[in-house]
Amino acid sequence: MDPEQALAAVDWRLHPETLREEAPDPAELSRIRDGLTGKLGTALDNRSRARLLGLRSVASRILGDHDDAVADARLALTYAEATGELRRTSLARARLAEVLRWRGEHAEADRLFAEANSPELPDRLRALLHEHAARSCYDQGRLTEACLHFERALDLRQGEDTAMNARTEVALDAVAARAAGDGFGPPPRGRAEVLGTPRYPVATFDDSERLWGYADADGEMVIAHRYAEVQPFQEGLAWVRRPEASRWALIDTTGAALIEANNGYRAAGGFAEGLSWVSMDGKGRWMAVDRMNIVKVPPGYEEVRPFRNGLAAVRRNGGWGAVNRDGEVVLPTRYHGLGTPLADGRLLDGFTADGLAVVEVSGRRGVVDRAGRMLVAPAYPALVVHPVAFLVTTGSGRWGALDRRGEPLIDPVHPGRAAVAAEIDRLLADTSPVL
Repeated sequence: MDPEQALAAVDWRLHPETLREEAPDPAELSRIRDGLTGKLGTALDNRSRARLLGLRSVASRILGDHDDAVADARLALTYAEATGELRRTSLARARLAEVLRWRGEHAEADRLFAEANSPELPDRLRALLHEHAARSCYDQGRLTEACLHFERALDLRQGEDTAMNARTEVALDAVAARAAGDGFGPPPRGRAEVLGTPRYPVATFDDSERLWGYADADGEMVIAHRYAEVQPFQEGLAWVRRPEASRWALIDTTGAALIEANNGYRAAGGFAEGLSWVSMDGKGRWMAVDRMNIVKVPPGYEEVRPFRNGLAAVRRNGGWGAVNRDGEVVLPTRYHGLGTPLADGRLLDGFTADGLAVVEVSGRRGVVDRAGRMLVAPAYPALVVHPVAFLVTTGSGRWGALDRRGEPLIDPVHPGRAAVAAEIDRLLADTSPVL
């Protein structure tokens, strides 16, 4: 059997106390690893090398060769990131996180699990990521947090995954046994704490002075009340305006000015991916600057959106398009709209993590990628980006789906999106990737 198929077919045992997978036949797993090594010798593209290195890291981890597993997993992540594909990168992060968890390096493991778990992924994969994050919390005695992850995993699968249900039952028995002796551990952490996101000062208003300042997480003032208007800190920076000034200044978390008001702008937006959209007159001609006030995207846009995944939606001469962080136009401003509805109900201002955006022409919608290529011509009254497909409607209001190449996948015969999403779920081949 092909080593990838053989690895996927292994009937893993979950140790009831450590919650780690065990191979029923280590010798066979070693042969599978050798087969993966053989395939790696002929794999030349980033996708294949990311996949094969990631799978070999799984085999090495369970065989106890943790140094080799970490080396393979880190290299797999490098190749996966080079593809720019969200799902591939998330799997690589999760495989690296799991071997770090086995080595006891829980801080980095937890961060990688959190980074991997994007709402733009299929629910099945998200559930699996929550399950593995829960096991890492279990190792650390963070039992309440572990239970929250297990609960989220079950919610995402709605009880339909019998194998996950069985594994969760084993895990919760282990949680109960440990909690009986040691308690449930510290309070659960939020995503920002797991990721190590800095806690920036928060704007506060002084009623007597009628001025704004900033306080830290404990309520202590760190920047005095001296501003007529302020914006929240983003990426460690905030735009502020003094009472005597008509323009905005940029400060850091100590209150030091990076861009003075006399060099500032009448309108400014928060920083995203190192850039802020600003306007000299406050009415238009938006341009993007960095924290040193260096113009990265020249002025000339009537309306703009924050940068997301390296791109920003912009409007000029009434048409929407997109620019990158170097100011290059990657999508000409000729569309009547640019906004990306997701299957979970969210609406993105720009591009998804996979570099996809929904564009509109005369009320009809299509899809472009981050290079400006048209994947789906604007021909549909409604179009929604699903984690692995595009959900579309016909003129009669019936829903169907296209694959990520824009080819027909499901005929438009369904009355609603939910039925199409359920059918896509049944069509998925790689439903339980090996982590």
